[in-house]
Amino acid sequence: MPQLYAGTSGWAYPSWKLDFYPEKLAQKKFLSYYATQLNTVEVNFTFRQLVKESTIQNWIEDTPAHFRFGVKAHQVITHIKRLKGTEDFVPRFLATIAPLASAGKLGPVLFQLPPNLKADASLLKDFLQVLPRAVPNAFEFRHPSWFCDST
Repeated sequence: MPQLYAGTSGWAYPSWKLDFYPEKLAQKKFLSYYATQLNTVEVNFTFRQLVKESTIQNWIEDTPAHFRFGVKAHQVITHIKRLKGTEDFVPRFLATIAPLASAGKLGPVLFQLPPNLKADASLLKDFLQVLPRAVPNAFEFRHPSWFCDST
C-alpha cells in the first residue's frame, strides 16, 4: 500500500512555538513532538556539515518506526564539485547517513543543484553512476534549462 509523506524543511524553529510547538516544550524535544504531527522532515544542515553518528542515533530514537528523513546532499557534491569528481566524497557523505538507512528511516537524498548549473545530460549521467542504486534520490533542478523532456 502506498504511503503518503508530509513534512517540512527542518523542525528546530523556536519561532514555531505557540503555532506548532507547545509553549513550554524544550527545543531538545522538538523532533519527537514534530514526529507526532508529521511523518517526514527535510534535514538541511547536512548541506554544510557532515552529521555525527550520535546525532543520527538521537533522531532514530526520537521518531517512530514509520518516520522518514529526507537529507540534503552536502554542498561539496552539488555546489563545490558541481557533480564532477565526487567518487570519493559521495561514499563519505552517504556513510554518515547510513544509520538512517539501516533503521529504515532514510527518505530521499536531495541533490539541490545550484541555480546557475545549466542542463548537462552527460554530467548527470556520469554522476548517477556514482550513486548506489539502494539509496533513494531526488534532484532539485533550479536552472530553467533542465526543464525539458530529455531531463
